Amino acid sequence: MAEPAPATNEPAIEADPELSTDDSDSTLGDDVSRYTASLTSSIQRYPVENNRRYHAYKDGSYVMPNDEAELDRLDLTHQKLKILLEDKLLLCPVQNPGRLLDVGTGTGIWAIEYGDDHPDTDILGTDLSPTQPSWVPPNVKFEVDDCEEPWTFREKFDVIHSRYLAAAIADWPKLVSQAFQFTKPGGYSEFQDYDLTYYSEDGTLTEDLPIQKWITTLLGAARDFGRDPCPGPRLAGYMRDAGFQNIQEQKYKIPIGPWPKDKHLKTIGAWNLVQIEDGLEAFTLRLFTQVLGWKSEEVQVLLANVRKDLRNPKIHAQFDFFVAYGQKPMDAT
Repeated sequence: MAEPAPATNEPAIEADPELSTDDSDSTLGDDVSRYTASLTSSIQRYPVENNRRYHAYKDGSYVMPNDEAELDRLDLTHQKLKILLEDKLLLCPVQNPGRLLDVGTGTGIWAIEYGDDHPDTDILGTDLSPTQPSWVPPNVKFEVDDCEEPWTFREKFDVIHSRYLAAAIADWPKLVSQAFQFTKPGGYSEFQDYDLTYYSEDGTLTEDLPIQKWITTLLGAARDFGRDPCPGPRLAGYMRDAGFQNIQEQKYKIPIGPWPKDKHLKTIGAWNLVQIEDGLEAFTLRLFTQVLGWKSEEVQVLLANVRKDLRNPKIHAQFDFFVAYGQKPMDAT
């Protein structure tokens, strides 16, 4: 069924009527070097499925590829979110934190930009794949790590940041609880993530459209895989349950395509359209072929029709993005 527009008192996004409607021991050192080289090799021995490259570390735990096409899309998504948040990388009220953890850093672009802007902040970015660049600010480093495993950091952080882990996390309460545990008293954790349910506020996204059938099937497959594709609305609740205080939440509407009349939303919608088009195969292939049992050729036929809907300015689809941050109490351990 098509998802109804969520109940809200917020004004609906107005469509642009002028838009075209056309469719020290050397021996020990050598042993360590050989061991770490072996680990590095295994981490970088990427499996390939349907002509897409995937993570080697914890293979199968993450549905998205890590090839160059996907890395480019992630960087494009970063720019989209910067426009959405008016060039703010964090919304929580911190100025120059001493230590910062970026969970699920992806290409590392967020950590690198924050490091450039805050040279006195020591930043650690973690991810399943070592796909980050080697030339980074001196205060930024990256490690291969699975944020769903028990955290073993020796020191706590002034700020913990996580963004865009929709459909990547099996246990969100555990993730947020670990963030609470490793945030310094008085420090902040901030989660930025999606509700990937597509909807329209004017009834133009109907249940019979290929794009609606696709996203409904995709979200169901992600849930069957054990990953929540829509964590955004629950972030603040997870933080509250973990023990954070002074929690603030902000919801943003993200249009799909340049159909809004508002120039700011039109720009965001255009960027969003490009990243969705670029990511259609990445979003779909592993879930549809491995979880649902589709053939790759069947997926491509569906995606061809989805692309037509994405380019149709008469369909005013959108989804929501949430930012939630909270502070660890000063008397917490």
